[in-house]
Amino acid sequence: MPLILAAFIAFSGLNCFVVLNPGQAGVLSILGKAKDGVLLEGIHFKPPFVSIVDIYDLTVQKFEVPAQSSTKDLQDLTARFAINFRLDPLAVVEIRRTQGTLANIVSKIIAPQTQESFKIAAARRTVEEAITKRNELKQDFDEALSQRLDNYGILVLDTSVVDLDFSPEFAKAVEDKQIAEQRAKRAIYVAQEAEQTAQADINRAKGKAEAQRLLAETLKAQGGQLVLQKEAIQAWKEGGAQMPKVLVMGGDEPARAPFLFNMSNVEQSRGK
Repeated sequence: MPLILAAFIAFSGLNCFVVLNPGQAGVLSILGKAKDGVLLEGIHFKPPFVSIVDIYDLTVQKFEVPAQSSTKDLQDLTARFAINFRLDPLAVVEIRRTQGTLANIVSKIIAPQTQESFKIAAARRTVEEAITKRNELKQDFDEALSQRLDNYGILVLDTSVVDLDFSPEFAKAVEDKQIAEQRAKRAIYVAQEAEQTAQADINRAKGKAEAQRLLAETLKAQGGQLVLQKEAIQAWKEGGAQMPKVLVMGGDEPARAPFLFNMSNVEQSRGK
């Protein structure tokens, strides 16, 4: 009998205390009724046999939640969101009274509110805008979800779009449109490149014509014949071809036409 009594006292003593670790919060319930005041980390007394302490994890939780909606242009759009959240320590008692376990919080609050928030975000844009402006879609979703879950003591830390799907027919239409846009951009680039090439050819032709005009004016001016002689000698040196005996500028009878110089005299001079 004394041993049984000692064991009972020891068990009762152990049952009078609960230890909460960092990142945990507890709610004391006596005879099934949750008491006000959240229990945070440390040792807490609780009446033996008639009370329990429900412990909640205050660290960051992550769940993936599916959602489905229609866009502004009545296209079906499905998504899957990864939601990082944690419980507000000051709201744990109310969460215990209204929702109970963490599993209930996910299934009864987070999942349906995710669905409603996605409907709000998707209805503001077409399916094409939802795809091309994905960041804006996520921003609208985050704002709607944060406002809704905040009322339940659930703090949304971050969300990410894990998957975003639409009908195969629309996917094909988007792909065809993107291909057509790329081809149009390519055609514009080719046209611009051709225009630049043509303009370059025009500029080169203008430059060549201007050079010829300046050369003609130089030949007409005093000393122009010396310029011709210099160019002829230079061409002879560069080309390596045999020069004619007499270089003339025109006329029906070469012997009587004005000439630049007599190559025979040049050769004789070189022989001396």
